[in-house]
Amino acid sequence: MPATPAPATVSATAPARLTSRVRSKAPTLRHERTFKAQGARYLAGVDEVGRGALAGPVSVGIAVVDLHTQKPLAGVRDSKLLSPAERERLEPLVRRWSVASAVGHASAREIDALGIIAALRLAGTRAWQDILAAGISPDVVLLDGSHNWLSPAGQPSLFDEPPVDFACTAPVHTKIKADMQCLSVAAASVIAKVERDEQMRGLHSEYPEFGWDVNKGYATAIHRDALRAAGATPYHRVSWNLLGGEL
Repeated sequence: MPATPAPATVSATAPARLTSRVRSKAPTLRHERTFKAQGARYLAGVDEVGRGALAGPVSVGIAVVDLHTQKPLAGVRDSKLLSPAERERLEPLVRRWSVASAVGHASAREIDALGIIAALRLAGTRAWQDILAAGISPDVVLLDGSHNWLSPAGQPSLFDEPPVDFACTAPVHTKIKADMQCLSVAAASVIAKVERDEQMRGLHSEYPEFGWDVNKGYATAIHRDALRAAGATPYHRVSWNLLGGEL
């Protein structure tokens, strides 16, 4: 009679494999440390939040790490992958972990006047100036995405808008999905998201019908319905096609 096959041991090993896979997806400092070979010590991770919102500022976060001594910070992910409670818990940890950190904002009115690309640059410049004021001058910048909107030397074709004074002279390197893979950029996304969300909750107290405490200025059904009923506020980006031409 054939021997009965031994029971599968998937239940004993699967959790370990799953844990390993989840852990491998956490952002690391691996990419940042490649810049040590180029003589860099301080690297500024940069990410933006609020770019696609209908209302409120666009915000740019910067988290500076020391490539010689920095240790990873557990739990940090791209802000979009974290719950509000997780972001609130991590924000002060990121601030303490970073050599320096800052968030800059450009208002809806500035977005209307300059366009979104120049407004991103303005917000980033404001954050950069705060980093310099803290006594840190980063050697290199790691920017999420494929376009260097931070410095005019990166892609001059993106800067047809009115000029914005620029403070950053460090070389800027872009990386697609840096907010998912690079810990410095993920950290920047967390502090930018928490600070912008706090601003939107404050604006909600002025215009509660728009639901900004929940949607943070993005185009939810409640937000669009309020736009139809009440029209745009001073915090809306009126140069945008807010309701597809309805307003």
